[in-house]
Amino acid sequence: MSLTPHRTTGVVLAAMALGAGLVAAVPALADGEQAPTEPGDLRVHDVQGTTRTSPLVGEEVTGLPGVVTAIAGFGSAQGFWFQDPEGDDDPRTSEALFVFTGSTTPDVEVGDEVLVSGRVSEYSPQEDAQTITQLDQASWNVVSSGNELPESVLLEEDTVPEAYAPDHGGDISELELEPDAYALDFWAAHEHMRVRVEDAPVIAPTDGYDALWVTTRADENTTANGGAHYGSYDDPNSGRVKIESLVDHAERPFPEANVGDTLTGVTEGPVYYSRFGGHLIRATTLGEHVTGDLERRPVRETERHEVSVATYNVENLGGTDDQADFDALAEGFVEYVGSPDIVGLEEIQDDSGESDDGVVDAGLTLDRLVDAIATAGGPSYEWRQISPEDKQDGGVPGGNIRNAFLFNPDRARFVDVAGGDATTAVEVVEGEDGAELSVSPGRISPEDEAWEESRKPLVGHFRALNRDVYVVTNHFNSKGGDEALHGVQQPPNRSSETQRGAQAELVREFADELLAVDPDANLVVMGDLNDFQFSHTLDILTGDGPLTNPMVDLLEPTEGYNYVFDGNSQALDHILVNEALAGRVDYEVVRINSEFHDQVSDHDPQVLWIDTRRSTPPHRG
Repeated sequence: MSLTPHRTTGVVLAAMALGAGLVAAVPALADGEQAPTEPGDLRVHDVQGTTRTSPLVGEEVTGLPGVVTAIAGFGSAQGFWFQDPEGDDDPRTSEALFVFTGSTTPDVEVGDEVLVSGRVSEYSPQEDAQTITQLDQASWNVVSSGNELPESVLLEEDTVPEAYAPDHGGDISELELEPDAYALDFWAAHEHMRVRVEDAPVIAPTDGYDALWVTTRADENTTANGGAHYGSYDDPNSGRVKIESLVDHAERPFPEANVGDTLTGVTEGPVYYSRFGGHLIRATTLGEHVTGDLERRPVRETERHEVSVATYNVENLGGTDDQADFDALAEGFVEYVGSPDIVGLEEIQDDSGESDDGVVDAGLTLDRLVDAIATAGGPSYEWRQISPEDKQDGGVPGGNIRNAFLFNPDRARFVDVAGGDATTAVEVVEGEDGAELSVSPGRISPEDEAWEESRKPLVGHFRALNRDVYVVTNHFNSKGGDEALHGVQQPPNRSSETQRGAQAELVREFADELLAVDPDANLVVMGDLNDFQFSHTLDILTGDGPLTNPMVDLLEPTEGYNYVFDGNSQALDHILVNEALAGRVDYEVVRINSEFHDQVSDHDPQVLWIDTRRSTPPHRG
């Protein structure tokens, strides 16, 4: 007879070789603790409780029985999941737990029957997130191996409730769970338990961290391409669920999926929670990826009597970026966006990119972009911009992102008026033949506190096809700091809205001033407004005001999106026009990025066509 110690995190197992070939595990001391040999008085559901947080936080529990269902064996958050196959038949209590072992791979196998002891803790990935109930400082004993796993819960059309979260008006951590009433409660009541989806529609593409989103409710606010349209704060699409894989990527690469694809067959694993998206399935079995054949399609051509205007957030394009980044954007401009006459760009970085070295000019960045467009077969664009003061416009520190204009000099002329700089405000001037700008390009109220650590709007005066066109390109304050849809505060507080509201007020004031001088002026207000068509921000600009939104007026509701976040197809970018233009424009979202895994930006560009046949050209000398 011989005893061979076998070390795991927090426990030493001794394996005894018996004459019949049976291997029994017996505990030994590790770190001063004795691994359990008999079930204790508590079960997993006692630890989980009927709220989001355990009633036993900070306490030591002993001998929790269960079967190992999955192992996280890489990175700094390693551990294993185990689930009690019996349970208590209370739908509010989860029957599974995660055992956190830090950076040490746990020496267990899927199918092991275990007895686990440890300290009950609640891990919060960020301040406003829900917490994860888990065990740490754990020891365990493998009682037997090769056991059948508890059956996974099938997530069908009506398994997850349609209502998303209780309208509590505060922290929901200690509320009794209602898993039959609310989606967030359903997920909390199944924390760490095995669940599965079958033939799951992909509603958000594979991201750079090998994750994608599917839906358990295939008919929920479906977009034209198979995504989940986010059209209201009251309906955040409760069927969304994120998929990450516990399968070794060397053995089974994670699929490169687009919106409209499918994970056929079974995708199965324990429920976990992340600050990046909320509840997710850590898949131990991954369905087969079947493509939906989503294709990038070019916009229509611009007619000779039309002026085309576009907006495009190029996602932190800086002067030191690889040439491949410029070439990919250029191909999109030429092949799909149609080489518009006037383009408003957002997220142009300075010439040194993210290096925090005091450089603020972006001439190199813009020259590289226009050269790439010309090389790709597009026009030889010219550009205009105003460099910000160093580190005053938000974004990546040192990047100095700003808005900029491109224009095709064969189709549009920029009306330059000297004097525009980082701190000088543009004013509307009444000229002999209509509205003029005091500076062009210029910035709207750049020293107003509404623009603190945020991009200032860039205003330009163009002459195109003998028409004056005034364009404001914007990049409003980001949603950073808002509480997450899936967070512990319900409903979530959208604190960033306050600054965007102040920014929208200033842009509207400029629009009112311009149209007071010339009610028939051609005004386009566009860019990354970082808010939805139904938001307070957009209501300031379009509600009972001078501007209208072609996305709302000309597209079907479920086509009103240009950005996909956490499985929701939503609209952050907009092109707004004054009422004089509203009846003579066409509009299209260029779907080349947000729904594709190989995107060159996380935003889709948009194009507006102005029909000049239906307006009278002003007399200009």
